[in-house]
Amino acid sequence: MTKIIRIGTRESQLAVWQATLVQQLLAKNNQQAELVFIKSEGDIDLQTPLYEIGVQGIFTRSLDIALINNKIDIAVHSMKDVPTQLPKGIVQSAVLPRASYKDIFVYKGELSSIEDEVGYTAGKWATHDSRFTTHHSPFTIATSSIRRMAQWLNRYPHHSIENLRGNVNTRLRKVQENNWQGAIFAAAGLERINLRPEKSIELDWMLPAPAQGAIMIVCRDGDEDCLQACDLLNDAATATCAKIERDFLRTLLGGCSTPISALAEIKDDQIYFRGNILSADGNEKVSIDKWITHAEANEAGSVLANEILLNGGEKIALAIRNAK
Repeated sequence: MTKIIRIGTRESQLAVWQATLVQQLLAKNNQQAELVFIKSEGDIDLQTPLYEIGVQGIFTRSLDIALINNKIDIAVHSMKDVPTQLPKGIVQSAVLPRASYKDIFVYKGELSSIEDEVGYTAGKWATHDSRFTTHHSPFTIATSSIRRMAQWLNRYPHHSIENLRGNVNTRLRKVQENNWQGAIFAAAGLERINLRPEKSIELDWMLPAPAQGAIMIVCRDGDEDCLQACDLLNDAATATCAKIERDFLRTLLGGCSTPISALAEIKDDQIYFRGNILSADGNEKVSIDKWITHAEANEAGSVLANEILLNGGEKIALAIRNAK
C-alpha cells in the first residue's frame, strides 16, 4: 500500500498516545501514517455528567463523521467508549492486545487514613460480597461513570459521589483541588501515559466496563487497503473477549452510560466470564459468572445477558430504561 494512512484521533494526551502507538505499529509493517486531530463533543463539554449528555458515542461521533466524510482513513478509540452498534459504513478493523482492565482508586492523604473506611488491609480488600453499611466518617469520591458509581455505592451505600469530568490530566488535577477522599480511574489510561500516582490502589472487587483496557481501530467499510493493513495488528484473543463483553452489554441495554460490567478472560483453553447489572443507586445487583468454551464464544455474550435478565436483571434493566 503506497498511500499514507490518515489516523483520526482526539486531542487528549491519552488519545494521541493510542493513535501514535497505531502509527508506530503500522510503520513496523512498512506502512506510513499521519495523525489528524479531531475535537470530540466529550472533550468540549466538561461540566455535564456523561450520563446526562446522551453519552452513546460521545467520544467517537466526531471521528465517525470525519471517517465517513473521507477526512481520515482510520480512527483509534478506547474500545470501552465505542457504541456496541457501529455507524453504517464503519467497521472494526483491529483490536490491539489488552492492557490492564482494572479500575483504580486514587486517594489523598495517607493510605492508613482510609483503610478502615473502605475495608483495605495489608494490601488486600475485604471479600467481594462485603457491604460497608456503618457510617464512620464523611467520605466522598469522584467519578463520572455511572457503572463505577453504582458498584461503589453497592459496597459503600453511605458514601457520597461527585461528578468528575475531563481528560485524565484534568481529572487528576481536580482530585487535588477538591475536598474529596479520592477518585476512580481506569488503570490502563493512566499507565499508558505514565500518570498513575503512587497513591493509588487497584479495585480488585470492581468489574470493568466491557472492553476496558482494549484499543479498537475502525475504518470505512470496503476500504480493503486499510482493512488489510490493520488486520496485521489484530489480537485475536482480545478481540474475542471484547466481543463477548460488548454483546453482553448490547443485549442488556446497549450504552456505556449504563451500570453494566463485563469481563471475559481466556484461561486454560476456556473463557471465564463475569458480569453484572446494578441499579444506578447501587441498591440492586444481579451478577453472573460462568466458564464457556471457545466454540460457544460467538453467541456467548447474548446468551449470558439473557440468563442474567431471567435471574432478576430484567427488573433493573427496565427501571434504567424508564429513567432515561
